[in-house]
Amino acid sequence: MENVLNYTREDLSRWLEENGVRPFRSGQIFKWLYLKLADDFDQMTDLGKELRALLAEHFYVDGLTLADRQVSSDTTEKYLFCLADGAYIESVLIPEKDHFTLCVSSQVGCAMNCRFCLTARGGWKRDLSAGEIIAQIRSARTFLAHRNMDPLKLSNIVFMGMGEPLANYDNVIQALAVITDTDFGLKFSPRRVTVSTCGLVPRILDLGNACSVNLAVSLNATDDDTRSRLMPVNQTYPLTQLLAVCRQFTMKPRNKITFEYILIKGVNDSPAHARHLARLLAPLRAKVNLIPFNPHPGTRLKAPDPETVKAFLQILLDKNMTAIVRKSKGVDILAACGQLRARQKEAGIETG
Repeated sequence: MENVLNYTREDLSRWLEENGVRPFRSGQIFKWLYLKLADDFDQMTDLGKELRALLAEHFYVDGLTLADRQVSSDTTEKYLFCLADGAYIESVLIPEKDHFTLCVSSQVGCAMNCRFCLTARGGWKRDLSAGEIIAQIRSARTFLAHRNMDPLKLSNIVFMGMGEPLANYDNVIQALAVITDTDFGLKFSPRRVTVSTCGLVPRILDLGNACSVNLAVSLNATDDDTRSRLMPVNQTYPLTQLLAVCRQFTMKPRNKITFEYILIKGVNDSPAHARHLARLLAPLRAKVNLIPFNPHPGTRLKAPDPETVKAFLQILLDKNMTAIVRKSKGVDILAACGQLRARQKEAGIETG
């Protein structure tokens, strides 16, 4: 049997046709899965009993087991999900003014080994399937529905959780097909979906050609020596290659690429770094998210002083850059990526 969440609507249509069922039924099935959040084929009452039995014979709806849920004083929610093989992943539901954003994971752990990232300390275990990515969104919308809230208030998705999305390219693209299926799927507008990468250059153009979601690039340094120390991927794909491919990235006329820049005390937070960053990004349609480093146990890196952050931002603004300081949410509930999973590993609970 297969997890039906791993199927795009086109995949399911083909399967139905091969099994003697009219392919338009895929739309009905998708509505039950993604709009009504059904987790059992017997709930799909507008399908005949024979079709429901056929589906149950060949498919199952693989949800996630909620292992832990924490709610911050700012109402950010952190979910720790247990997968079928005993591995753990995390998702974060972030409240905005009139909607919710969900930060989803794309891998169990991460192989990129960025120095500032807690997820990297746990290593990489495996890629998530498309269905496991999608199940994070279905779960979050189900939680909202159980609180008598409109599940569609969850309208924004960011691939900024555990893992490097472009290292799991095929499954992420398959998940995006369902996420951005505005007829029968999860109904997210592509302009409200962002995929973040540490800089896997060959896949960036592929992403732009495959779909019209937003791109975010984790930059974090303005020279190759510093970036290579912080992010080993830079040794393979240095800044010149990364910025060149960003200039070629396919996007709509008013869109911009988001460059995430984690400010680390004494490493990349000087006025000279700010001026160099503005020069680097001047040829690009770019916006900058400045993120003060959030120290975690075991790291020697330190958070910048608030005045340093303010001065860095002002230099970018004076250079006519679009830039903001991204406020950390959920600090009191270990909402930074990888923290809840790390606790499970330390306790010896993760078995997958």
